[in-house]
Amino acid sequence: MGNLFPVRTFADVDEVASYDGIWACASLLHLPFCEIPDALGRLWSALKPGGVLYLSFKEGQGEREKDGRHFTDLDEKTLRDLLRNLNYVGTLEIWRTSDQRPERSDIWLNALVHRKHPAPDKLITGGKNNPFLPSLLSGIRNATEIDLAVAFIKATGLRLLFADLKEAIDPSEKSRRPPARLRIITSDYLDVTDPEALRSLMLLQERGAQIRIYESAGSSFHMKAYIFVRQAGEKVAQGMAFVGSSNISRQALQDGLEWNYRVEASGSVESSDNSGFTEIRSRFEELFANDRAVRLTYTWIDEYEQRRRLSTIPVAPGSNEREKPPEPTPIQEEALIALDQTRNEGYLRGLVVMATGLGKTWLAAFRQSANECQTGAVRRAPKYSSFQAENTFLRIRPHVPVSFGAMAKSKTKKSIFYVLQCKHWAKLEHLDYFPRHFDYVVVDEFHHAAASTYRRLLGHFEPRFLLGLTGHTR
Repeated sequence: MGNLFPVRTFADVDEVASYDGIWACASLLHLPFCEIPDALGRLWSALKPGGVLYLSFKEGQGEREKDGRHFTDLDEKTLRDLLRNLNYVGTLEIWRTSDQRPERSDIWLNALVHRKHPAPDKLITGGKNNPFLPSLLSGIRNATEIDLAVAFIKATGLRLLFADLKEAIDPSEKSRRPPARLRIITSDYLDVTDPEALRSLMLLQERGAQIRIYESAGSSFHMKAYIFVRQAGEKVAQGMAFVGSSNISRQALQDGLEWNYRVEASGSVESSDNSGFTEIRSRFEELFANDRAVRLTYTWIDEYEQRRRLSTIPVAPGSNEREKPPEPTPIQEEALIALDQTRNEGYLRGLVVMATGLGKTWLAAFRQSANECQTGAVRRAPKYSSFQAENTFLRIRPHVPVSFGAMAKSKTKKSIFYVLQCKHWAKLEHLDYFPRHFDYVVVDEFHHAAASTYRRLLGHFEPRFLLGLTGHTR
């Protein structure tokens, strides 16, 4: 049935502040000792402030081979020396346990390492020891107003912030936070901003964000400012702004040497103690209202993509970043071959049954052919899942607009993916926003096809091909 989780080496771990806990049970011990510090550092970087790392080794000294497998044994002193090289180590617990397996007499060395929150340094200097990304994510997660002004946005960098920005303006049902106001202004300066990133921003704009593009017309635009406000009634309970050198690129946010200075405020914004923060907010308002700051639209993106001339020489850290296009997993590839065979044999309908976590939505996006322009993807799941579906289709086809289904009535583009939720097509008048003759319609959770809402949907659309997706086998 395949793996439900991605299988990677320690060298593949490059996340920053992504996990609340990491369980490295009897795993690091299979690395040569010379590779353990790097692997441990990668795991530590991937751990959020306040998170916990568990790891275990067999107690001993030196390296050995047994039954064709490599082992590195550690004593407590060596383990403590390794952990001492990590930054922001809070409480550390080390204890010994006996191997409980039959006929085993090994002693295991166990450790729980808590990562404490860093001291509130005003200057974030970047690099692996002080990356900008954790501070940025913390600001997004705690703000009721978010204003960003950056010279350029790369898809690689936006992907690091995207889920948190979406959650801020369109909180999940389990979240207790109120929707935040989000405003972003970037530019076409030197044609560095990715069209793919702009199309991703359109997904946020359809959920209430305000996105502007500063048309530089040959002039410079070097803004890098991130402003966060937490309101308490009519007053600013807390304010924080970063002004510095980081644009939104993977390198600038994760491991580049970038300086960003934090300015904080609390209480009344009129207070003289908050003058620096107040001035930053005021200048942002002026910039956002500038005549050259135009509202982002799909038409603007298409025209920009046509005239864009990206320099082969990097003009700033991360300016030439690109991601390799996603590739199907072996399980997905097997299903894609079977789906191709179904279509080649002339069938107009197909059903894919895959367990949860194997990537059914990715499968649908991979197999949509290049000449099928009008596509509908229907999700029964909560609203965050429709957002994930939009993102998935955009990753596979970055040059094609993707629209949240509820906004379809305002669109004029023909080459577009529409992603609908159950609540948006349960009523007949919502279906009337859409043409009947799509090229390709994907219906998730197809085991509910007998329900009245599904029957209404299936009766409305007449696609050239209909693909049903489900994780249920009966």
